[in-house]
Amino acid sequence: MHPFGKTISSQRSSELFSSITEEGKEHFFRLQGKRRSENEYWAYDTTSISSYSESLKQVKYGHNKDHDPLPQINLALLFGEESNLPFYYRKLAGNISDVKTVKNLLADMKFLGFGKVKLVMDRGFYSEENINTLYQNHLKFLISAKVSLKFIRVELDKVRNTLRTRTNYNPVYQIYSNTAMISWNYSQERPYKGDTIVDKKRMYLHIYFNGEKALEHEKNFNAMLDMLEEELVSGSRKPEHEKQYTKYFNISKTPVRGTKVTVKQDVVDAAEKDYGYFSLISNEIKDSIKALEIYRNKDLVEKAFGNLKERLNMRRTGVSSDSALEGKLFAQFIALIYLSYIKKQMSEQGLYKSYTMQELLDDLDVIECFEQPGCALRVGEVTKKQERLYKSLGIKPPTTL
Repeated sequence: MHPFGKTISSQRSSELFSSITEEGKEHFFRLQGKRRSENEYWAYDTTSISSYSESLKQVKYGHNKDHDPLPQINLALLFGEESNLPFYYRKLAGNISDVKTVKNLLADMKFLGFGKVKLVMDRGFYSEENINTLYQNHLKFLISAKVSLKFIRVELDKVRNTLRTRTNYNPVYQIYSNTAMISWNYSQERPYKGDTIVDKKRMYLHIYFNGEKALEHEKNFNAMLDMLEEELVSGSRKPEHEKQYTKYFNISKTPVRGTKVTVKQDVVDAAEKDYGYFSLISNEIKDSIKALEIYRNKDLVEKAFGNLKERLNMRRTGVSSDSALEGKLFAQFIALIYLSYIKKQMSEQGLYKSYTMQELLDDLDVIECFEQPGCALRVGEVTKKQERLYKSLGIKPPTTL
């Protein structure tokens, strides 16, 4: 039971959430940042939280990552890949795209004294401006980038015919990879001096080919072409597909033969050319497989979003004022830290072989506490099994009589 001792009303919950100050949150973030593992990469990502509220200022329609038709706020989160702990979050307006959040992220990290953080991000955060800003702030990064980018396509075309060889194959991940050290065309505008610094920065470009993904993309692409062709031949054209009809097909119509459709093979070949290829860029990681492992570990932050929404019931905002929302998000962030720590300890100690997280918490939840005015808190009986669970979680068992 929580310290209040009874059900907290909605109004009282809002009052409690609103009492959490910005100064208090900033102090907590600074302390939390000191717990990070040295040299670990922090995964950075955003998610959307839908809302029915018409009074929350930042609730806007935007790209909803859960495909929810409601307006939303966006939530950005930094998650340590070795410590397995969240370190920072920020609430954003629902119509803010990922790529626009990076500069403010770096400003916040500097303000909170996080120091030389290393960031791993997906390709939604890539832009020339963001890469330049990361270099400018002397931060290490690992970012996914589209192979259609000109500087990546140049390197891909160099290795396209040699990448899929045995020497480039990794049997663990069943993937081909190649690394090239390239030069990034760095630029930094200096408005106060009225000039622009231009330089070359070292960058490692990792290019990968995944045969399984290539087949999957090709299958989906052909299914789409089949659908489009059927719509054309049957006369069931859809307005939203008009651009795709003209892109992939030559279409002619005669009174005798009706609609004749032939595929634009050169366009199809160009579309299929890059199936299965993907790339990562870094200013630190030289090895392609190490880069892949660090990048794939980024799914920790995606699982953290899942825990927030499912286990911690944050699929909807559930408040009607901005101050209450700020406080609720902070309370959920604290809960996520606890949840992430327990999950990490259970994984490291092999406890998932015997328990789900809920079963473990239920086993500890039966321990009773007794509180009397003027007396110290008294803990009821704790079994040997419960003591072992506490120790496995890295927590000193409570003292009992």
